[in-house]
Amino acid sequence: MNRLAEETSPYLRQHRDNPVHWLPWGDDAFAEARRRDVPILLSVGYSACHWCHVMAHESFENEATAAIMNERFVNVKVDREERPDVDAIYMNAVQALTGRGGWPMTVFLDTDGRPFFGGTYFPPTARHGMPSFVQLLDAITDAWTNRRPELHEQADRLTSMLHSMGSIEVVGSPPAHSLVDAATQALADEFDPEWGGFGGAPKFPSSMNLDLLLRVHHRTGDANVLSMVTTSLDAMASGGMYDHLAGGFARYSVDERWLVPHFEKMLYDNALLARVYLHSWQVTGNPDHRQVLDEVLDYVLRDLRHPDGGFYSAEDADSEGVEGKFYVFTPDEVREVLGSDADAALAWWGMTDEGNFEGSNIPWRPERGAFLRPPAIEEAREALLARRNQRVRPGLDDKVLTEWNALFLAALAEAALVTGNAGWLDAAVANGEFLLAHLCDPETGRWLRSWQAGHADRPAGARHLAYAHDYAALVDAFTRLGEASGQARWIIEARATADAMLDLFWDDDGGGLFTSGRDAEALVTRPKDIQDNATPAANSVAALALLRLGALTGESEYRTRAETILSLVGPVATRHPSGFGHLLAALDLYHRGAVEVAITGDRPDLVRQAAAGFRPRMMLAWGEPYDSPLWADRRDDLAYVCHDFVCERPTDRVDALAAQLHDA
Repeated sequence: MNRLAEETSPYLRQHRDNPVHWLPWGDDAFAEARRRDVPILLSVGYSACHWCHVMAHESFENEATAAIMNERFVNVKVDREERPDVDAIYMNAVQALTGRGGWPMTVFLDTDGRPFFGGTYFPPTARHGMPSFVQLLDAITDAWTNRRPELHEQADRLTSMLHSMGSIEVVGSPPAHSLVDAATQALADEFDPEWGGFGGAPKFPSSMNLDLLLRVHHRTGDANVLSMVTTSLDAMASGGMYDHLAGGFARYSVDERWLVPHFEKMLYDNALLARVYLHSWQVTGNPDHRQVLDEVLDYVLRDLRHPDGGFYSAEDADSEGVEGKFYVFTPDEVREVLGSDADAALAWWGMTDEGNFEGSNIPWRPERGAFLRPPAIEEAREALLARRNQRVRPGLDDKVLTEWNALFLAALAEAALVTGNAGWLDAAVANGEFLLAHLCDPETGRWLRSWQAGHADRPAGARHLAYAHDYAALVDAFTRLGEASGQARWIIEARATADAMLDLFWDDDGGGLFTSGRDAEALVTRPKDIQDNATPAANSVAALALLRLGALTGESEYRTRAETILSLVGPVATRHPSGFGHLLAALDLYHRGAVEVAITGDRPDLVRQAAAGFRPRMMLAWGEPYDSPLWADRRDDLAYVCHDFVCERPTDRVDALAAQLHDA
């Protein structure tokens, strides 16, 4: 029978009515496979994945296909967002077998969990040289029955490869700062000067690399480097990948112009992009980039927020079974809503009778980079949004993931500090409180990965031990929340989380962080997440977060561990620098050094000055004192600017503080 109805994952529950006898990942599934002597069919996806829905409809809802699956396999469903450890291991295997990866991911395992074959989407009928899903099931069954020794040999090879991928160890010291310049050149070589971004279609936002380039521009003043950033940000927010009516970005663009998106909207993308638009606005003063920042944050706070302060994971690409249906308009519908004002709105958002997406129109800005709306267009936006909100919304993935919440919390807290927006700061503090209340075990202090509100068929609750991703993102988020709020408790929470992270995940032999904790379920291998992908790698986030926390607290062990991570990942980053944008931001800070700022007493004017401008090297302590050399023997109402805790002459003048922070 299907056993997904009681799962907290919306993705798993989407499959609870399939005729497939799905089991969640766990010991029961492997015990059943051993009892029946059949392989595991592992299917991995996520709720906002369009092609996951397609394969589910074509194959998993098909009674005949389900009967074959049930007879010959133990079928296991995994939400990749809840179980990034499982996803990472078997995605590496699929990429080794096929040269590519993606979701839905379909992998066949022996009864010990070792992979022997896999791929991604398989169609219901053979096409384009790809077998049908049933043909694949027949071939796997034949091999399992008649050529099992060959499958075991394949499983041995793949498992050995997976072990080797997780066994990198520290050799030498962190790479030279010149690696940041090498990455800059690599990005310049891939840059699309016409449409921005890197490479061709499909195009992803590359937010971490864009943020790295802003750091490079901060150091060098290179106008060409800044142009790569602004060209990309202008083009992305002008295209249909940006929601011009409600704010927020879709996952990626299927074309090089950022026009046609894959329509799912993910919390982590919007967290990372909000940070880049914030930093670009600080660097350039461009009000259009500030507007994008405002709209992205407001979108999440309005449409992805639990009433108690947590943030939901995603909105689906599909509504009523059709990709993008919620977002597109025809000119006739615009005219019906706006009447005589329609022509101006149609021109503003580039809508035509021919359309730009399957006969309809994805709103976009033909005048690139011009987002500030005149009053008439703003009224049209509000009217069209009200009409759109009458439609059936895309599915909402309402699980609250610790890592993704922490990524957004970090961006929200920094934006609140920089802009002085009290509402954003309140929302950031509420999110921090929510995470502590719902995703940290009150008895053990162990963080958990995923929480969901209660429904009629199950209570609210959190499950799955949190991963290194979660802990590292929390350290950064709590540190930034402490800087934004002036509340000492968040620095204390950051320290406690950092200490627990190093205890649970640190590789005492090889250095760096394992993905899963020493108290977690043992899988076929214990990987380390080192390369930045859609989200920054756990080791990348940890390196930067530990450097920043060490600068605020004076705890040298945090810097030592960050240095070890940089030494561990450095050789790989040297070979592929454009895949390590977040890690290289940590390397940049490591070589350039932190600028520690302590502001004592009640001096909001000095705090505002410290927060003004893009200062990637600066860590800020103000408000409530905590255990740190930054607070030792300080007089009130002064700003202390320090480098490795060696401080310049304190000042009570805003202009003098600005001068001391000129290169921070």
